[in-house]
Amino acid sequence: MIPRKAVVTAASPTEYHLPLQTLVDSEGVAKTALAIILDDLFASGIDSAAVVIYPGTRDIFLRAAGEHADRLTLIEQEAPRGYGHAVWSAHEFTGDDPFVLLVGDHLYLSNDGPSCVSQMLKVASDHEGCISAVNPTHESQLRYYGAVAASRVPVSPSLFEVHDVIEKPTPTLAEQELIVPGLRAGNYLCFFGMHLLTSRVMEHLGREVTRIEEGQKLGLSSTLAVIAAEKKYLAVELAGQRFNIGERYGLLRAQLSLALAGPHRDEVLTDIIEITAHSRPACPSS
Repeated sequence: MIPRKAVVTAASPTEYHLPLQTLVDSEGVAKTALAIILDDLFASGIDSAAVVIYPGTRDIFLRAAGEHADRLTLIEQEAPRGYGHAVWSAHEFTGDDPFVLLVGDHLYLSNDGPSCVSQMLKVASDHEGCISAVNPTHESQLRYYGAVAASRVPVSPSLFEVHDVIEKPTPTLAEQELIVPGLRAGNYLCFFGMHLLTSRVMEHLGREVTRIEEGQKLGLSSTLAVIAAEKKYLAVELAGQRFNIGERYGLLRAQLSLALAGPHRDEVLTDIIEITAHSRPACPSS
């Protein structure tokens, strides 16, 4: 099941500007984060993408998409009703088709070889149903991510079968419910910000949208937990890194990693050494 559509969420009223940030890609070309995300998607075989945006930002997102603007569908999330609602906002675009789901404030860089999106699509070519990218994450970071209870798939060390999904669990709950054999103590499988989802997810979100009351927000993890209970649902550990550009120094880490992955690596390393040599040490706190 290889999807040809993608959805990128970028509708947060406080963070919608993050995909509009400009970086220099690994080839030395200045682009927005959104354009870099779309580069990866379309180079991996995705035919069309929808971006879920904050109302009134259509023009700036079209400019940020650059050469990909003609392949985009822009969808305004009418009100900030949660991540699950943002995903559901693209249901007319996805229809009955499977789709790749990304968040607009994360950039991805593979360790070597195919992009992270391409790696996920390779897994999809051999499996049916939903697939989520995961990353072993220390318990100190659990408050930021959804996490999965899963078991390893025999003879596939990077694949897991998901049994449950819990949004932002406490370390105590994770120790009780989310232990995955083979992971280091204190580490759990947390979402990577990249999913391959089916129309069943949209169907369930659609029902939940009608049930939430004014002021409530709909997440995605509760729907994925239902999927895990109903059908075979896989998680895959990709050979790559994610960069949340909304975190402190997240944009800097993403920029450095992109620069070091390209043909100008030696030049960048030289610059980093010079900057480090001439930087002033931080004053000790009193």
